[in-house]
Amino acid sequence: MPVQSESLTSQTTPPIETAIEARGLVRQFGTVKALDNVSVTIRKGEFFSLLGPSGCGKTTLLRIIAGLDMPDAGTLIISGTDAEEIPAHKRPVNTVFQSYALFPHMSVWENVAFGLRMKKVPAAQITERVERSMALVQISELKARRPGQLSGGQKQRVALARALVNEPAVLLLDEPLGALDLKLRKQLQVELHHLQRRLGITFIYVTHDQEEALVMSDRIAVMNAGKIEQLDNAEEIYERPNTRFVAQFLGSCNLIEGAVTSVNGKNFSIRSTLGSLRVVLPPATPDTAIARARLKIDGKVTVAIRPEKIRLAKKDELAFENCFAAKIDDLVYSGAETQYRLRAGEHILSSVALNAKAGDTHFAIGKNVLCYLPESSLVLLDD
Repeated sequence: MPVQSESLTSQTTPPIETAIEARGLVRQFGTVKALDNVSVTIRKGEFFSLLGPSGCGKTTLLRIIAGLDMPDAGTLIISGTDAEEIPAHKRPVNTVFQSYALFPHMSVWENVAFGLRMKKVPAAQITERVERSMALVQISELKARRPGQLSGGQKQRVALARALVNEPAVLLLDEPLGALDLKLRKQLQVELHHLQRRLGITFIYVTHDQEEALVMSDRIAVMNAGKIEQLDNAEEIYERPNTRFVAQFLGSCNLIEGAVTSVNGKNFSIRSTLGSLRVVLPPATPDTAIARARLKIDGKVTVAIRPEKIRLAKKDELAFENCFAAKIDDLVYSGAETQYRLRAGEHILSSVALNAKAGDTHFAIGKNVLCYLPESSLVLLDD
């Protein structure tokens, strides 16, 4: 028996290594709290995104990690060491800014090598590391050009190479794709994601673009007014938002208010302007405890549902629970999908239907339809 116990112990999962840990960070500018008691742990080797609107505190947090700003209160730990003991130029981090900040009078090669020269790295090592870094982001053929001769995407790669050549433990990216056109942004989103996977470096990515965060991230911290509203993987945050802000900021979402009429262990029902709706509860977790605690008869609650979860049908095709009649107010055909604006009494809803094949039925403006809200797609919010 002792031998078996020892064997089981040796097979336990090793602890996850931490790259960055923030504990109760506060940063105030005048009367505005840019960071309001922010605590977060970022794992080694993950692609972590800080997502939120302008002024939510995400760039302030990034600057504090980089050492470009200092918190008024709280503690920041980088690779197990209190950041107060590490000056900015000695932190194992590098930053890629939206402006790229390339030296216009230097060639691409010289821009990439600049940081190593400042550190007085031997010339042979500089050559080897610069060539390797440029090859990694596929700009070797551009080494003799100056920034003024480069496209936006090429400048972005040079900025990445200049950061990566220093072999940082953490790479900080402050909206580095913000100045690029949509097609190039989408291309570089995929490239950045693949690059991070190959390198295994911790990426901390600041963005206000919801799709960008969903596509690239292992985990996302959604920030609002200096606080983290929700932190989880992309699927959990999109499918099960905790608050109105998260539900509406991360993609489009319909909010429905109502009063609780019955509560079961696994589901509850509400009375709303759309009629009676039944909602299936997810498994109980600390994140869902607040909302569950409010489930009392006649208690006011808000549920959310994504537009693509709503099913539309002709009035005689469905006769399920969670159904109600609506009228098509407007529609937008965008190739892959059709977006509908629905009116049910005084309630306005949005719905999206994929155009999966040629000849798919589209509901015309002014037509009456039946809407079905699947009970498992309705999400109970904390507020």
